[in-house]
Amino acid sequence: MRSARGAVSLRVDGRGLVVTVVLGGVALGMGVLLVGTGDFPIAVGEVLRTLAGRGDAGQEFIVRELRLPRVLVGLLVGAALGLGGALFQSISRNPLGSPDVLGLGQGAAAGALITIVVLSGDAGQVTVGALVGGLATGAVIYLLSWQRGVHGYRLVLVGIGVSAVVTAVNGYLLTRADIVDATRAMVWMTGSLSGRGWDQVWPLLALTVLLVPLVLVNGRALRMLEMGDDVAYALGVRVERVRLVLMVAAVLLVAGATAAAGPVAFVALTAPQLARRLTRSPGPNLVPSLGMGAALLVTADWASQRVFGADQLPVGVVTGVLGGGYLLWLLVTERRAGRI
Repeated sequence: MRSARGAVSLRVDGRGLVVTVVLGGVALGMGVLLVGTGDFPIAVGEVLRTLAGRGDAGQEFIVRELRLPRVLVGLLVGAALGLGGALFQSISRNPLGSPDVLGLGQGAAAGALITIVVLSGDAGQVTVGALVGGLATGAVIYLLSWQRGVHGYRLVLVGIGVSAVVTAVNGYLLTRADIVDATRAMVWMTGSLSGRGWDQVWPLLALTVLLVPLVLVNGRALRMLEMGDDVAYALGVRVERVRLVLMVAAVLLVAGATAAAGPVAFVALTAPQLARRLTRSPGPNLVPSLGMGAALLVTADWASQRVFGADQLPVGVVTGVLGGGYLLWLLVTERRAGRI
């Protein structure tokens, strides 16, 4: 696409655009189904009428106050994890460069555990603690990975080491907690959308609205970074500045998502890879990854409720089982390709 005078041009990948639109439609469609799923089922038509303001008082309360916030948190958390995972995998140039592998989720969990076990904080303080823990872990990984720049494999290896240390700290904190705090912490660490309300929606929405445009503006530079630092330097990219800005954005997205729903496993790992396979396009595939993450999370939550009933199986268990299988398959394929 090019403007009439040729001053502005834009390249649009047709297949990528179609995949993005389809993923967005799937995410929204599954969100509507999820709003109607629960102990009091509501038909899709009734859900849509209630969202349009034409439902009765009971439906208005169930849809708008109980279920809609949960679905919106699921969509935002999935989108943030998908986009954050795409950023980390692109920066590290490694499909294993995911927040799950690098330990950012564990770092956020450590911040939440300290707030619960040591400070006996309330839900709002736990959210702040998780956000601070994720940011601190990201800063440690970046500093330890720095050696005249950040190399992808060094970033992954340092992240694995930090993840192991933080996981051990989390285990220690759980052993020091009383039974009430330990139970509360374990429920949070599983990753769940149960009980999520508007208090979780608005901060995560503001964070997403702020960071997504920043990431997309730097998308072209990120594509050049995938070709190597030397090539990016030659093309005029300020490599370390762009890398630092995007890593901070990715850490904030993942930490914010973890603070809202707990450490939901493997969405950040699988969403970018699945999006790349659907678009068949090189590059970071930022917007398709965002849509894939949202679709994956709300679909997993819908499946858990349909099979096990509302709130009986946290969505983090479903994504963990499916994502763990995907990780094993990815390791096998990467091994056969000689990349690990």
